[in-house]
Amino acid sequence: MTVDTAPAPIAHAAGTARAGVLIMLLGMLMFSLNDVMGKWLVATYSVGQVVLIRSLAAAILLAPFLWINGPRKLIAIERPGLQLARVVASTAEVFAFYFAVVYLPLADVMTYWLAAPIYVAAVSPFVLKEHVGWRRWTAIATGFAGVVIALEPSSQALTLPALISVLGSMFFAFMMISGRSLRGTPDTTLAFWQIVGAALAGLAWAPFDWTPLKPLDTALLGLLGVVAMLAHVLVNRALKLAETATVAPLQYTLLFWAIIFGWLIFGDTPRLSMVLGAGLIVASGLFIFFREQQLKRQGRLKV
Repeated sequence: MTVDTAPAPIAHAAGTARAGVLIMLLGMLMFSLNDVMGKWLVATYSVGQVVLIRSLAAAILLAPFLWINGPRKLIAIERPGLQLARVVASTAEVFAFYFAVVYLPLADVMTYWLAAPIYVAAVSPFVLKEHVGWRRWTAIATGFAGVVIALEPSSQALTLPALISVLGSMFFAFMMISGRSLRGTPDTTLAFWQIVGAALAGLAWAPFDWTPLKPLDTALLGLLGVVAMLAHVLVNRALKLAETATVAPLQYTLLFWAIIFGWLIFGDTPRLSMVLGAGLIVASGLFIFFREQQLKRQGRLKV
């Protein structure tokens, strides 16, 4: 008598995928908590002060992994010019985000940031030499329309923080594009230099706008860096347990949490134009993602 063992790997794969989904959802929740704490803290402390202490806490958490990998990988990096540009962009992105949440609801800021994949798709034909067909160009145009609707271009709504949010999301898009070109660089190395860039910028800013720290706030500032690093670890783990097509779309739960936390903690009520714009951005972003996954399976898109 023989035993059919074929279903076992399938069941194992399904269980692993479910674990990946749960870990990804937890990672998005951690990112959302990081955003909430950041918005809470920049109401009292300067952006430079928050970024500096956040970076120091993240560096302490990352130190053991850097020690294991060895210092050589931190110095012998590929394409130093692009690495430097990525560090500058990541630092600008962090400062733009914390500046924006001082003045705007979390849901507004998160909506602008979720438009980053649309910018990546728009510049991919020119920077990464990827072919973009009419379907994705239509989705890109729809996403841009969503950004315009969310911005609600009028003298009342088109504010400096809103424009800085859009600029920050473009810096984030550059980080995504440069990440594709730096696949040979370990994640810990990329994270280390991003932390260094943010810490140096915070160190240059903080002395000119320093507020004495309260004990509880000191703990929260340190926790900010820990939560951000933990969120990155969870997302990376989720991507190893489940297919990208399964877990990557879950990043849009960030908008859900931003609306919930913004309403519960800060009393923010989303504008109708923001809801409509966010809907178009999310829909176009999901279409672009699944279309790229389909083309990769067909071997028509570089990976």
